[in-house]
Amino acid sequence: MDECCGPPSADGYSEVFDTRYAHNAARRYRRRGLTPTEQRLVGFLASTGIEGASVLEVGGGVGEVQLELMARGAARTTNLELSGAYEEDAKRLIDEAGVGGRVTRILGVDLATSPDSVDRADVVVMHRVVCCYPAYERLLGAAADRARRTIVFTHPPRTIWTRAAVGISNLMVGFSGRSYRGFVHPPEAMADVVRRHGFELRYRHRGLSWCIVGAVRG
Repeated sequence: MDECCGPPSADGYSEVFDTRYAHNAARRYRRRGLTPTEQRLVGFLASTGIEGASVLEVGGGVGEVQLELMARGAARTTNLELSGAYEEDAKRLIDEAGVGGRVTRILGVDLATSPDSVDRADVVVMHRVVCCYPAYERLLGAAADRARRTIVFTHPPRTIWTRAAVGISNLMVGFSGRSYRGFVHPPEAMADVVRRHGFELRYRHRGLSWCIVGAVRG
């Protein structure tokens, strides 16, 4: 689960994160708001000062975290996505929130392989993204270099249970003929990448399903 092969194709992500997945995410957000993990993530960013900030979210899906950050004072957001399945639902949520002029959505750019194609932002967010990418060092390094002030990311806890669950999921996905794979990368190694790129860890939360790492530029 930890081996770093080449990045999967956009089609590989779209096979798993499809329109049904996007519809469910948008419906859940409308009914329940942010998940507890997302609330903690947004709370950390609000505590560091989000007013007037630019936000880059990698793999933001339908954009619920971005909408909440703008509601708390962020000036504008940019979303990078490899799966095109989210765009219809994301547009509806953006229109409902009335923030169309403040959101940019970019499709098909892999930050790890094309970091210079994306402008820097005050804040970079990666929620449930690092576990979907094999080369975590390259992805986290590129994300950190795009962040002027703050970076926050989530990852699954590295336990025997999560590794077994991801392994079984990968087997099932493989049997279905799809190329997507999940990963449970080493937490301290991921934190070290952020440190090496000039950040100091300021927030860590360990949950049953998701851990949060927040850091500010030193």
